[in-house]
Amino acid sequence: MSNSKGQVLIVDDEPDIREVLELALGRMNLETRSASNVNEARRLLEQFHFDLCLTDMRLPDGNGIDLVKHIQEKYSHMPVAVVTAFGNMETAIAALKAGAFDFVSKPLDLNDLRNIVRSALKVPRPAVPAAALSGQTPIGKKMLGESPAIQKVRAMIEKLARSQAPVYISGESGTGKELAARLIHELGPRADKPFVPVNCGAIPENLMESELFGHKKGSFTGAGQDKEGLFKAADGGTLFLDEIGDLPLAMQVKLLRAIQEKSIRPVGTQSEIRVDARILSATHKKLHELVASGRFRQDLYYRLNVIELPIPSLRERVEDIPLLAEQFCTRLVAGPGKKPPSLSDAAMETLTRYPFPGNVRELENILERALTLCNGQEIAIQDLRLSGGNAGEDRQAAFSGQESLDDYLERIERSAIEQALSQANQNKTAAAKLLGISFRALRYKLEKLGIE
Repeated sequence: MSNSKGQVLIVDDEPDIREVLELALGRMNLETRSASNVNEARRLLEQFHFDLCLTDMRLPDGNGIDLVKHIQEKYSHMPVAVVTAFGNMETAIAALKAGAFDFVSKPLDLNDLRNIVRSALKVPRPAVPAAALSGQTPIGKKMLGESPAIQKVRAMIEKLARSQAPVYISGESGTGKELAARLIHELGPRADKPFVPVNCGAIPENLMESELFGHKKGSFTGAGQDKEGLFKAADGGTLFLDEIGDLPLAMQVKLLRAIQEKSIRPVGTQSEIRVDARILSATHKKLHELVASGRFRQDLYYRLNVIELPIPSLRERVEDIPLLAEQFCTRLVAGPGKKPPSLSDAAMETLTRYPFPGNVRELENILERALTLCNGQEIAIQDLRLSGGNAGEDRQAAFSGQESLDDYLERIERSAIEQALSQANQNKTAAAKLLGISFRALRYKLEKLGIE
């Protein structure tokens, strides 16, 4: 009986490379079969079960991307890692877009190879499609809703969790971009390693390099001891770069190098440290517009945006509002013997007509406030305290075409912050809690919007 931990298909037309891979994988207690071209690989796939395919990109009768697409179509349970020429990032990104799990460059670094193979063999099998869409799965219980829009997002997250490709998560503020990033991490092979979220807009520019890459004691004024950067903290796991659009241009160059080289250089040192972290990024801004205006590097944009995951606004999934409202009320009054108040029909109708510029986060904040204000076991319209008192009029005014969406969202954000500060008696810590954001994020927004 075999004690192998898995079966790997090696596809490469160079005998020396096949021998190196067979020896390296054999030492990992893996069984291998080898093919020198695409047609031979297809025959082996039909005859044997494999847990992983490792293929070169250039083959005599095709290329690795053709094989990646074939395996995605016929053997979707199987991850594929591709071997690319050193420095050929365009080919690697094309393979990731086609569905490859990850890539390794020639000349082969056996440590990188072993890390990729170990991660690939931990990839969970995909859920049954109907189950992936259902709100009854673990992902459905965290990302609530039954609308077609949110079902599509959940199915995409299931797929992205089986890859190591960089993912750019787009969407308005408050839609749940960090939740999506956490789910991609938790459902993937890195789930037992750290998930490190970073708000790029909340880190002072002069400290950003130190925060991301770490520093050596004495490397600058105030560096009283060695510090491990956030990249190193995410080693083996996932680094989530939120509000990536706020990254200064000088830092964008250093981030691009760290991602491409998979290594960092702490401030005050000359040595490189290898780091294996999956990169997920997000922003509520339109990143392609920042590229067009010269405020974001095009090469970094393409490196981060290998696959885009758009998160719908709450306006695009109105049918989910009743379920979300019920779940938020239940969670906010959690406790033994506590029964959450229900929303009156009129209050629920008002919520479904409200435009929610702050999306799901705003809905939760509205309900938290309403639970404090309501009397008895029912939340009435007046408890919601929606701006203007008429959600229908708010929506009509918001989309009248008199201002751009960016200007509208900035106006709403300014109004929400000013209201929160007023309710909190100008206490910024309390206002940040009301808004559902960190104190540093609020401080950044106050400076950006020029609010005293």
